[in-house]
Amino acid sequence: MAVPHSLPQRIFLLAYNPDKGRVDLGTNLGAMLRAAALADLLRGGHLTDERGRAAIDVRHPCHDPVLGALLEEIAGSKPHTWQSWIGHRQRATVRATRQQLNDGGWVHLQPHKVLGLFPTTRVTVRDPRVRKKLLDRVNTALRKPIGSIDPADAALVAIIAAADLNLVLDRKTRRANKQRIQELTKLSGPIGPALHKSIQAAAIGEV
Repeated sequence: MAVPHSLPQRIFLLAYNPDKGRVDLGTNLGAMLRAAALADLLRGGHLTDERGRAAIDVRHPCHDPVLGALLEEIAGSKPHTWQSWIGHRQRATVRATRQQLNDGGWVHLQPHKVLGLFPTTRVTVRDPRVRKKLLDRVNTALRKPIGSIDPADAALVAIIAAADLNLVLDRKTRRANKQRIQELTKLSGPIGPALHKSIQAAAIGEV
């Protein structure tokens, strides 16, 4: 089975812990998915960076519902920083990305109640090989010559590293590949640093 096309879907699958059968708490999933959507829109020419703010530059139609919803948010609002957009509507983006993966056949969603009382949704990855392919892309991006790396894979690594997703890149690996991660982050534009700042701000309770 092929990997999903969009970065938010790829990030979701990488954040999924196959041993626990769920996405771990504390993974900053919502922030990562928002950053991934912004990275896709920037990479696709729908957005540009104007003095640290996301600006509309629609050159091509956006057919992805998750990306399209974010693009509409940005188009209907005054200019905000990348960090600000990462902090908005994270739960809605998680739900939409999860549903997208379900509709595409990558995951199965099952309504569930914790302790028989609290409604939640159980997520099951249908083909573990898809996540393995994504892990291989991350590892390849750390090894290949920088000029031959797919920009989507560069953004993937930048987002994972900025969010400290230890399930994919543990601290030892990040430290050993610090220079390469910096290169990939620079290649990805403003998204990685904005994600890092957004997570830091959320951790200390900034609005």
